Amino acid sequence: MVNQFTINLGFYMLMPYLAAHLSGSLGLAGWLVGLVLGVRNFSQQGMFLIGGTLADRFGYKPMIVAGMLLRVVGFAALGLVGSVPALLAASAATGLAGALFNPATRAYLAADAGERRVEAFALFNVFYQAGILLGPLVGMVLTGVDFRLTCLSAAGIFAVLSLVQLRRLPARRPTEADPAAPREGVLTQWRSILKNRPFLLFSCAMTGSYVLTFQVYLALPLEVRRLGGDGAFSGAATAVLFAVSGLSTVLFQTRVTAWCRARMEPPAALVRGLLVMAAAFLPLLLATAVPVPAGGPARWLLAAGPPTLAALLLAVGTMIAYPFEMDLVVRLSGDRLVATHYGLYNTVCGIGITAGNLLTGAALDTAHSTGLPALPWLALTALGTLCATALLTLHHRGHLTPPTGAERPERASA
Repeated sequence: MVNQFTINLGFYMLMPYLAAHLSGSLGLAGWLVGLVLGVRNFSQQGMFLIGGTLADRFGYKPMIVAGMLLRVVGFAALGLVGSVPALLAASAATGLAGALFNPATRAYLAADAGERRVEAFALFNVFYQAGILLGPLVGMVLTGVDFRLTCLSAAGIFAVLSLVQLRRLPARRPTEADPAAPREGVLTQWRSILKNRPFLLFSCAMTGSYVLTFQVYLALPLEVRRLGGDGAFSGAATAVLFAVSGLSTVLFQTRVTAWCRARMEPPAALVRGLLVMAAAFLPLLLATAVPVPAGGPARWLLAAGPPTLAALLLAVGTMIAYPFEMDLVVRLSGDRLVATHYGLYNTVCGIGITAGNLLTGAALDTAHSTGLPALPWLALTALGTLCATALLTLHHRGHLTPPTGAERPERASA
């Protein structure tokens, strides 16, 4: 828990202010700024499967520590170097670091929590969101002095965390069904996972949830700015979006999980979570039917109210679904190669986020050019409903029933 809180604290101290540093202090062109940021995202999303595979092969702790140390190097370099090749290398290092420790951290937590995985991942999400909330505030103060100070401070946090993990985190290796059996090759392991049809279908169905929740960073701030303008109001309203999303999770995640667990089965919770996420865009859809005021408090209310309510509903939907989602990944893996399954799951969702954001951006542009402001919100609501329907279909066909006993995926012959 402390691990994930500190990871997000250090990361969000720096990343929200990196683009301004690259374009402002270093004077890079817009396409180079996009390239540097894109390399970080690609190196993380593209290497999740590798990171998960290494964690299952060499143990969770070594990959967690290796990722921490690599991020120390990457964050320090982002503040100290100025050439484009060096910046690209530093950005790639920070992304690869995330690919190393993210699957290992989740697999470690799943193994350590045992049958209390749902509760553990609920608490995990509390620490996760707390880091996201605090990080930008700390980064804002440090960046006000010097962006290099922000980078070195973030690197220092990861350095301290690396030492803490080395000294205090117990070593834990994946549990093998038959330790005496010969070790499989990596390609054999990947083929066995790719044959796990229920897991792959579940991964694709859940991709839409990540596209929807990402709109807190994309479509909702753009909507605030479209109606509220580019002044201080829009900046403050956008900050409120993030605060509502994070604070609601910190305050209510464990209560929501306990309530859901007492009243519904995991597949039902997932479907309900997706439906709440789909409903999050209905306030924005309804707001498009309201005439836009010329200015004043009425326009500010229209600009900030529906997006804030949408952010809250997205947070509630995530609170409902996330712990059960993380638990079901483990169950669908048959408790075997858990980190590799998490790695592939993150890669599939990352690809979906990229494609979904491109389509969302296209819908926003089309809405602006054609005078159809309801288009993006209709599309996002439809996406959430479609994903919820897909999950419900998988559940009814038995694909979300975890394999047990003889039904578990057999060890492929080496």
